[in-house]
Amino acid sequence: MTTAQQAENKGQQTRTVAELVDYIQALNIEIQELYCLDEIPWVLGVSWGKDSSTVLQLVWNAIAALPPEKRTKTVYVITTDTLVENPVVSAWVRKSMQNLKVAAKRQGMPIDPHLLQPVIEDTFWVNLIGKGYPAPRNQFRWCTPRLKINPANQFIREIVRANGETILVLGTRKAESVKRAATMKKHQIDRVRDRLSPNASLPNSLIYTPIEDWSNNDVWIYLNQWDNPWGQSNKELFAMYRGATADNECPLVVDTSTPSCGDSRFGCWVCTLVNKDKSMEAMIQNDEEKEWMQPLLDIRNELDIKDDREKRDFRRIWGDVQLFERNKNGETSIEPIPGPYTKYWREHWLRRLLEAQTKTRRTAPESMRDITLITLEEMSEIRRIWLEEKHEFDDSLPRIYQEVTGEEFQDPRPGSDYSLLGRDEWIVLEEICDGDAMHLELMAKLLDTERQYRKKTRRVGIYETLEKCFNTSSRSPEDAIKNARLKRELSEAVSQGDVAKVKQMTLGDVPAINEVDEGDSDEEVTWASMKFKKKDS
Repeated sequence: MTTAQQAENKGQQTRTVAELVDYIQALNIEIQELYCLDEIPWVLGVSWGKDSSTVLQLVWNAIAALPPEKRTKTVYVITTDTLVENPVVSAWVRKSMQNLKVAAKRQGMPIDPHLLQPVIEDTFWVNLIGKGYPAPRNQFRWCTPRLKINPANQFIREIVRANGETILVLGTRKAESVKRAATMKKHQIDRVRDRLSPNASLPNSLIYTPIEDWSNNDVWIYLNQWDNPWGQSNKELFAMYRGATADNECPLVVDTSTPSCGDSRFGCWVCTLVNKDKSMEAMIQNDEEKEWMQPLLDIRNELDIKDDREKRDFRRIWGDVQLFERNKNGETSIEPIPGPYTKYWREHWLRRLLEAQTKTRRTAPESMRDITLITLEEMSEIRRIWLEEKHEFDDSLPRIYQEVTGEEFQDPRPGSDYSLLGRDEWIVLEEICDGDAMHLELMAKLLDTERQYRKKTRRVGIYETLEKCFNTSSRSPEDAIKNARLKRELSEAVSQGDVAKVKQMTLGDVPAINEVDEGDSDEEVTWASMKFKKKDS
């Protein structure tokens, strides 16, 4: 057992500064021993918050103390830019990554930084504005895997493919939450080597958490007392956390009654998984120079409403009505599960976002005037989804872009401006359909399906695609929901073995007039009774 592990056995009670110094010295030796033990590359995940910055600094200092001939193993430092990070934090991250890259090269350190991003199809705005995904909720947390987990896991898999295995170094701590502590303790039981836990989601990768038993107090003491080795100012990070707390304070914890700014949350500015974006609110409140972020906070708060059913389609994203049992105020009802945002609201969110981007570029400090809330590539993919998948051939994106920004939209996608159908045809179709939204949708889908198959040498699949258009868009909302209820009742009748109800619902009570003889009794003969007559007897 290492000295660091022996020190940890004391538990997570508050360490004195002298104890922390001894602990860090032992941890420094532990990191060096693990680093030199084998040729397995390290992947160090950082968000550039206090915890991951602490781990990176510990690893840097430990490796820097080794002789140059022993610094042979690469440490890949990865950061995921979700493209919707808090702009202040995003600027800090990019500055930190650049400083790290320059210092590593200058000092001969085996540090290789990588700034990762989600693929265009997985970005926040492509899913919300393009596909119409609703603002994330804990019941439908579609953002985390797409924006954060997938880019990092893809990078780690590539390292594993190239080297056979890898060690993932993280700044997770048990003191962050009860849930986190329980998860880490569970993984500790399965450790295959000292301090290395298996990775539940990625094979051939082990997890090393050097500061798992540190308190917030330990982290801040270390960052403020040990110089940053790549030239970054830890006091800037401290000030950023301080500015992100409502009371404008970030004290060091001296007892259990002392609050800590360790709970300040830095993350996506659009996040609706929390009740409030307290960090952005505090930044705007505490610093007049950050008031330019108010339009972003307004959009986030507008997205974060408990009941957005009126903004969403009555069908799921694949076009079918799906029902659920809803209990509201003690009353139970069977309601359709809301689907994606409707065309009107997807266009609304795009307009609001472009307005915020245009305004912030005018009002933000000089260093932030190049802020990009939505990229050109994202808008190109959104436009493609609207045109090709949703058949909205009025092509509203370039028009909205020009109305808000005053500039012409330059789509980088080849052939994006060629179309047989456009806004003029859409307007004519709207007049013909006379306010019937479902009729307009069906006609648009049928016309655009024909357009998409027009230049194909073989039109294989066109009939199936046209049939899907009718299946999803030929009924009014009321009829579609009624049909879904009938299907649900039929399914329940089948599962309960209610033969009579199944007969009634599948064949109906339509009189079989042609089969009724004049001498028959007055009893009404139906297709159902005829079909099952022999079986019933």
